[in-house]
Amino acid sequence: MTQAPSRYAIYLIPDPEAPLFQRASQWLGWDCVAGRVAPPPHESLLGDLRGLDTGHLVSPAQKYGFHGTIKPPFRLAEGMREDMLVARAMEVAASVEPVIIEELHIASLGDFLALVPDAPSKALGELAAEMVTGLDDFRRPADEAELARRRAAGLSQRQEELLAAWGYPYVLDEFRFHMTLSGRLAPDIRDRVRDMLARLIGPTLPKPFMIDRLALVGEGPDGMFRMICWIPLADRRPVP
Repeated sequence: MTQAPSRYAIYLIPDPEAPLFQRASQWLGWDCVAGRVAPPPHESLLGDLRGLDTGHLVSPAQKYGFHGTIKPPFRLAEGMREDMLVARAMEVAASVEPVIIEELHIASLGDFLALVPDAPSKALGELAAEMVTGLDDFRRPADEAELARRRAAGLSQRQEELLAAWGYPYVLDEFRFHMTLSGRLAPDIRDRVRDMLARLIGPTLPKPFMIDRLALVGEGPDGMFRMICWIPLADRRPVP
């Protein structure tokens, strides 16, 4: 990026050379690793969605690219720089062992679709917690407008506590890992999109799914997120 990002985040991004990342990025229309528009999937894979303008089905997920959020987007605190953030992220990640997810599947989370683990992973939750807490002094506190947007979703008391402490309500014990595949979908289209995604990315799902690095990403002036650098985890035996 030629201009400093307005926000940063820590993502889990699959191998960009793997079919899973390539097909999911094509569906979303944005390759967050290459930082460019991704070509659409072959029409033969779209089934009864063929010929439709599918952009509204992936908005606003498109701007983030295919990823799983580990530390949600944040603005840099006063006096902090990107190089300092990279160094700290490398330090924190180097203390955490790689994680193995045995299997992923497509699921409905409310009214959007995402890839989720078949079973909860304590190790993945601990990885996310380390990055959220270990980088928190780089996060500029949320302003009142952002807090109001978060609260508009209707938060539990615990989520309100997490929002106040960490700037986001779905971290630590409220963290639920997912890799978003759509925007909000009406019930009459959701099953059709899920069937299409089963054809498009179902055959590409790795078993197991190995997590041995994260990515620092930034939001550009166009609102799109792009990878800045890889953040490797500890070079030790992965844990289930």
